[in-house]
Amino acid sequence: MQFGYFTLSDNRYPNNPRSAESFIKDIYAEALWAEAVGLNSAWIGEHHFNLLGVNASPLAMLAQLAGATTKLRLAPAVTLLPVHHPLHVAEEWATLDLLSGGRVDFAAGRGYDRKEYDPFQMPFDDSAELFAEGLEIVWRAWTEPGKWSHKGKFYQFDDVEVRPKPAQSPLRPYVACFSRPSMELAAKNDWNVIYAPFAAAMVYGSLADAVRVYRETCETGFRRPMRRAMCSYFVHIASTPEEERYGKEALVRYFQDALIAAFPSSSGEKVPPTYKYFVDIVNILRDMRPEKLTDKSILCGSPQHIVDTLKQVEAAGVAEVILYFNYGQKPHAMVKEQMQRFMQEVAPHFS
Repeated sequence: MQFGYFTLSDNRYPNNPRSAESFIKDIYAEALWAEAVGLNSAWIGEHHFNLLGVNASPLAMLAQLAGATTKLRLAPAVTLLPVHHPLHVAEEWATLDLLSGGRVDFAAGRGYDRKEYDPFQMPFDDSAELFAEGLEIVWRAWTEPGKWSHKGKFYQFDDVEVRPKPAQSPLRPYVACFSRPSMELAAKNDWNVIYAPFAAAMVYGSLADAVRVYRETCETGFRRPMRRAMCSYFVHIASTPEEERYGKEALVRYFQDALIAAFPSSSGEKVPPTYKYFVDIVNILRDMRPEKLTDKSILCGSPQHIVDTLKQVEAAGVAEVILYFNYGQKPHAMVKEQMQRFMQEVAPHFS
């Protein structure tokens, strides 16, 4: 099992002294550090308008990283596909894959915050259909050998050919799966999946069950083996009870100050049917306390405790875990120290 660096650039906290501009620079430095300490990948989130996160352009940051690294795999976490034209997305990420020597892991999702759709004048209530059609176009743009046309509900065009093609043949997308329809979309199209463990536990019962259902859907429903399954995890290595408490308190702060306001139903708005499950998520997060956090949400504790938990993740069939080190206003120096400790004290158990 491999490991990567992951961030959503969360910066929405009361009386936060950290500017968006300084945090962007910290994230770039941490991604460089990821390669230096031996992590496999850097997954950089996309958020708009200084809401949950402050990095609006993972493509720009990853392009800069492509020139400054040699091994690090480069991934958006994730491209908010419905607010971009899919042909433009296909062109940009194919170019980065070509110039980076085939180091892109392209991931897409439909997001969850109406406030990130409205200024772009995109229909949040149609996000599931918009996302599915958009990702189909991205995939065809990378795999169709010549000119092709598309006549869909949201996009129509004739006789296009996207060049350059990605270096990877194919550049197979990852679908961010908070729900069964997203997982089924990935299985149907022979794409990879990436899970958030706490959401997987709510929808399927556990992360292991989520991977099992994906595998069964691929094998039984479409008679093909499953593609790559990944997951993300909040992580904080702790040597003392006080350090463990700090890691968990930082995550509760992230949930309640930064995340909840971005989720559907958090402000009493009408929730589209495809986001109904967020009502339960918001109710749980509002009442979250440090002592309630479990391994379904966070890897927090001694290196051995984290190794033991990750062994279960590995046994479930997860190929890579991307690690959210810098959540909850953790200082930059601490984040780098945590990354190095993980690679020295945890990762060797998975060589």
